Amino acid sequence: MKIAVVFTILLLVLLPAMSVVMTGDGTTKGRVQCFVSYGLSLSSFLLCLLTIVVSIYSVTSDFQNKQIYTVLTKPVRRFQLLLGKLLGVILLDVVLLGLFSAVIYSITVYIPRFLDSDQAELQQLKNEFFTARAALPAPEVDVSLDVERLYKQLEQTHQLPEELAYSSRARENYKKALAKRVKLSKRAAAPGQELVWEFDNVRPLELEQSFFIRFKYDVSVNPPDLQVNSQWLVGDIRQIRFGQKMRTPIYSFDRKDLIRTFYEIEVPADAVAEDGFLAVVFLNPPQFNDTTVIFPPRDGLEVLYKADTFAANFIRAALLVLLRLVFLACLGILASTFLSLPVAVLFCLVIFFTGTVSGFVIESFDFLSEAVTSVYSFTIKPVVRILPQFDKYSPTDFLVFSRLLSWAFLAKAAGVMVGIKAVLLMIAAVLIFNRREIARVSV
Repeated sequence: MKIAVVFTILLLVLLPAMSVVMTGDGTTKGRVQCFVSYGLSLSSFLLCLLTIVVSIYSVTSDFQNKQIYTVLTKPVRRFQLLLGKLLGVILLDVVLLGLFSAVIYSITVYIPRFLDSDQAELQQLKNEFFTARAALPAPEVDVSLDVERLYKQLEQTHQLPEELAYSSRARENYKKALAKRVKLSKRAAAPGQELVWEFDNVRPLELEQSFFIRFKYDVSVNPPDLQVNSQWLVGDIRQIRFGQKMRTPIYSFDRKDLIRTFYEIEVPADAVAEDGFLAVVFLNPPQFNDTTVIFPPRDGLEVLYKADTFAANFIRAALLVLLRLVFLACLGILASTFLSLPVAVLFCLVIFFTGTVSGFVIESFDFLSEAVTSVYSFTIKPVVRILPQFDKYSPTDFLVFSRLLSWAFLAKAAGVMVGIKAVLLMIAAVLIFNRREIARVSV
């Protein structure tokens, strides 16, 4: 089809141009991240549009050109016809996705060479981009007892809002807000105080390499220069706590960093104990700081360590895009069995764009009033959950931030998006197509 040729030429021209035009934050790492993010997103978006149009047109054109009559008169069953169309579209997607992925990967690898990056920038790229790092977030603290104790204290002192006495949902939301407040207090250090995070099952891929402590903190009162001094200890502190013999080193770091900005501390991998235990200690030095330092619950602190290579992670990201294309191909085949070409394309585009923002839609309704939320939970929410959550399975989120896209995650996405939802779409397509009247018998 000409549209496939046009899309191919368009991407083969745009991708090299994007590698030159997009500069990101000006650094080599920023340029590479920006190119991968926009290059892969653009390729995925255009392939999704192409898949929708081709899958629908492959069936509807047979009716328009009367070719369906010559095919179904042969010993070909209707479900075989649909499966043949589906396999053809998937084969086209595999070829084009493989081509565009190879172009993006090649340009990404060679960008640092074209920019004549220095050794420091190349090392930063190796540690923070050309890798696949597993992320261990800070362990969650069980604050249920603290929340109940605080709630009873507020109830006894008559400080609770009056509307809580008439609505169980309002009480539940109020306790959730209290839980967030208590959790935040557990991740705050006043001057002179320390915070300790203990991680288990830290398994760096190479003990000769490093792992990273990624953090960002906020403050109760902004310092004059918007910077905070800090002291860090990273290692197996059980050796100090229990007076054990020092088998692994404990590293100390003195830092001064801007608030509300992400930073990474590089730590040699030999700081991890043999059983995978690792402790991270933060001290708010009172001689330098006069404010409380707060680590946000979601992304305040996490441990990153190399778990795989960039090439393997990139392959899994391309496969994740392929799963999306397979689902859209099945959706297009289904729409073509009972809708005309323009209506079917519009229907699939609505499903596609809704799936792209489905995570935001699901979360947004949780903040509405109790009456609206109740109606939504039994009407719109089940429909939205049936749709694929493309934003939840975004490959760029893994590649740009060098996060490990594991085979287990890919298998889960394949099971949900293809094994369940795409298969159900094809079953519905076969049932509808089998009952469709192809031609009337006239005597």
